[in-house]
Amino acid sequence: MKPRSIVFDLFGDYIRYHGGEVRLRTLTALLECFDVGESTVRVVMARLRREGWFDTRRDGRETVYALNDKSWRLLDEGRTRIFERSREPWDRQWSMVIYSVPESERALREELRKELAWLGFGPLTSSTWVSPHDRLTEIQEHFADQPSIQLDLLQCRSSGLSRDREMAARCWELGSLDDDYATLLRTYRPRMRAYRAGSLTPREALVERMKLVHDYRMFPFRDPDLPEELLPTGWHGREAHDLFLQAHEALKAPADGFFVEAAGTDRVA
Repeated sequence: MKPRSIVFDLFGDYIRYHGGEVRLRTLTALLECFDVGESTVRVVMARLRREGWFDTRRDGRETVYALNDKSWRLLDEGRTRIFERSREPWDRQWSMVIYSVPESERALREELRKELAWLGFGPLTSSTWVSPHDRLTEIQEHFADQPSIQLDLLQCRSSGLSRDREMAARCWELGSLDDDYATLLRTYRPRMRAYRAGSLTPREALVERMKLVHDYRMFPFRDPDLPEELLPTGWHGREAHDLFLQAHEALKAPADGFFVEAAGTDRVA
């Protein structure tokens, strides 16, 4: 787990629900649980502030890091993708994005592709991406201020379900994704008894919960949350998601207790 990732996970699971800001001293104490030293925390937080992810202010001799519009938006979008899964019947409509980006704007093209993947689109061809979910508005809004990107946004249907399944197999590496879901299940399913029994100390529960979030939160970048009729036989994704939610909830009380205690005397007024 990289310090940068731990910081975002702590803000996403805890600090956002306790005012959205935290003293550097408190953040340093929390990252000590993950064997991250004070000097590393200072370097990471300074870099994240320069990148525009956090605002800072002084409270006496203390530096306070606070979420801003950019980081709130990131955490809100991330939480939706990580914690929610579609269960609605599919209308067999595909959302299609056809884009054109000048060769001189390679960084912008990569940003577009990352955003498409994050929203569950997959590449049918290099510049044509599709999703079984209607998320065209999100794409249009995200790149509305980028005139160098030409977007054609369409909704369409294929010739039949067999073609739909063929398209899904072309757009996403479902076999390797399913294998990784199975690995997650093998890792965390045996731990559920200890989680539910409260066998972990509060500090251990916080660390374990953050590791759980870290291990699971990359799946939404890869998993388009396909309708059931497009999934391979024996798909482990939905079972893994349910286990993630159960484990996350089982660790909540002791982990929250540790966070509140750690932040208690340093709570920002």
